[in-house]
Amino acid sequence: MELIQSLTASLLSPMVLAFVLGIVATLIKSDLKFPDELQSALTIYLLFAIGLKGGMKLEGLSLSVVGGPLLSAILLSVVIPVWCFYILKGFVRLNSINAGAIAAHYGSVSAVTFSAALAFLENARVPVEGFVPALLAIMEAPAIIVAVFLALRKRGGGDSAPGEFKHLLHDLLTGKGIILLLGGLAIGLACGKKGFDQVAPMFDAPFKGVLTLFLLEVGLVTGRRLGDLKAAGWRLVAFAIVMPILHGCLGALLGKWCGLGLGGSTVLATLAASASYIAAPAPAAIRIALPTASPAYYFTSSLAITFPFNIVLGIPLYHGVAKFLLNA
Repeated sequence: MELIQSLTASLLSPMVLAFVLGIVATLIKSDLKFPDELQSALTIYLLFAIGLKGGMKLEGLSLSVVGGPLLSAILLSVVIPVWCFYILKGFVRLNSINAGAIAAHYGSVSAVTFSAALAFLENARVPVEGFVPALLAIMEAPAIIVAVFLALRKRGGGDSAPGEFKHLLHDLLTGKGIILLLGGLAIGLACGKKGFDQVAPMFDAPFKGVLTLFLLEVGLVTGRRLGDLKAAGWRLVAFAIVMPILHGCLGALLGKWCGLGLGGSTVLATLAASASYIAAPAPAAIRIALPTASPAYYFTSSLAITFPFNIVLGIPLYHGVAKFLLNA
């Protein structure tokens, strides 16, 4: 009953309904669209706001508190792309390059799904540990490196592999996602609550409104990708739904193991279940490291299948799993 109530609350939230509106607008061929500059501005706002608020809440916390969750996050981002890669090769029957590209997206994380989870928990009045944005930041890069390594190793690597990895590492470490998240964390930590209060009217109260607008835009993009589902095949569709559920359960279990509360365990489960797309580091890195990988595969699976599933059904499900494990 509680899961159904959580699901109903999620379905009727402005964020989810805005996402659905975007899909509907695309399906009925509306002329609604966002300028590229606005989409980029919304992305920058969300990432920097997440970093700032997370850094502010890190003030006064010791390594003994954050060490376990950080270790769990790193572990997830390393092991998830490994089994995803081999499942994609064996069950979905993709070649090494496409399997590596999709595995990189599923091992990495979605900042928008993370934001939606925070909004869901806030609406449910479930407290969340302040350092969870650090988990988001630390899970961005390792999975991409692991998945690309597997893809290139299976391909045979060659003389170009070291150069490809050099470009990959540069793109990951200097990409706007990492810079905004880690930079925001550092600024928030340095300024503390008093400093954050000075900019709270800009980065706190409007956050949900900006997220709702961003999800409307993502709905438009997702609607344009729905036609690719036919080309994806049922095996990839099954992978894009089943794997997030399994990863979400694993994330909730690790959340309990490392001492996270209900809110933190739900967030870690959501991060484990999410998949990177569009504005995150994975697509840009994959275009550099694996240029022959098909966007029809990795965009369709992560954006047209996993993202809608997580936003509409996944987050309440992972919250229910975390609640069950913690007996909350």
